[in-house]
Amino acid sequence: MSATTTAPNTAATPTTTASPHVETLAPAGCYASLKAAIDSGAHSVYFGLAQLNMRARARRSFQLQDLAEIMDRCHIAGIRGYLTLNTLLYDHDLRLCFALLEEAAKQKVDAVIASDMACILRARELGLEVHLSTQLSVSNYQSFKFYAQFCDRIVLARELNLSMIRKIRQQVLDDDLRGPSGRPVEIEAFAHGALCIAVSGRCGMSLYTDNASANRGACTQNCRKEYKVVDPESGQELLVDNNYVMSPNDICTIDFLDQVLEAGVHTLKLEGRGRSPEYVSTVTATYRRAVDAIQSKTYTPELVADLQSDLKKVYHRGHSSGYYLGRQQGWSAAYGTKSSRQKLLAGKVTHYYQKIGVAEITATGPIAKGQEYLIIGESTGVLSGTLEELRLDDTSLVDHVEAKQVFSIKVDQRVRLNDRFFLHLPV
Repeated sequence: MSATTTAPNTAATPTTTASPHVETLAPAGCYASLKAAIDSGAHSVYFGLAQLNMRARARRSFQLQDLAEIMDRCHIAGIRGYLTLNTLLYDHDLRLCFALLEEAAKQKVDAVIASDMACILRARELGLEVHLSTQLSVSNYQSFKFYAQFCDRIVLARELNLSMIRKIRQQVLDDDLRGPSGRPVEIEAFAHGALCIAVSGRCGMSLYTDNASANRGACTQNCRKEYKVVDPESGQELLVDNNYVMSPNDICTIDFLDQVLEAGVHTLKLEGRGRSPEYVSTVTATYRRAVDAIQSKTYTPELVADLQSDLKKVYHRGHSSGYYLGRQQGWSAAYGTKSSRQKLLAGKVTHYYQKIGVAEITATGPIAKGQEYLIIGESTGVLSGTLEELRLDDTSLVDHVEAKQVFSIKVDQRVRLNDRFFLHLPV
């Protein structure tokens, strides 16, 4: 039974059991997010390169030349790195797709997340492990069984409830269904993040309105905006019961995560390659804490409440259980984030004194003792804390500093020149 909720009455009695090797899969859209995911306990990360991934237009994006460093960072940290190549592919895309796959094999990418059979077959020829993307909307066991000949993991359609997932997992166990690696085929499901109004993200809205295909990583997210419905004959604006009717809440499974694992989900995918490094840090750490608590039997309502509070501090459009519990889906009812905190750029690191663990920062605005802060950088990742002491001229203790003043603080990890300093303020 979940810490705070129970499964719907229609759910079958579970016969599957949670895998002892649950994988927390975090998004990495930039080096700072990659470092944040590693530091926050991710077992693996997924990332895209160039334009052949579903976040190709995100402001945080890697290029082919980044692949070697990405995989070096992953393997040094002891985690797995997955290359996402799951867009719709035209003939003219295949040359780049195959080049990316060849480089992925060379750099020992742990798996490729794919949906197009041309990409899948070429990846297998190169000896790369394949994970089937949710873009294929695998929703039943017969489809699952068919694709198992090509892949070792399948990301199920987002529209399935836990009872459906449990049934598929049980059939995998009954048939001893194994992928090319010889392992039982694993089930991956989205545990947290943005939920698209389209079926498993296969939307055509921005293609029709802006000639920007969401299925080729160019979604403009115009479904998230507010619209008026107007009668063209009378000019009358028609009232709609809910604003932002195409913008659902984000998925959040933190309060019934034990049920998700019990249904047989091996990998918890955390959505957010376009999100900020502090989002990646918070969400990854939160779900890793929950997984560890479930496995150690310390997953309690008190812990869940604490974890929910943490998740509300970073970007979200409101939280709901998605389709998992068979409940009505919630709507964002507003544009943008409902986070309880905001991030304000307030300075830049100008020096780090390694022997004494002190960061020197040039302020770009007023800063006060007691405020919460973030330091974010490509190699630093995300460092958070509270300003317990502020020093001017390396010696004078002060309660506040002004723009253009140089101050120093103690930090518990290394920071780098030009890392950005933010205040984390309540909304």
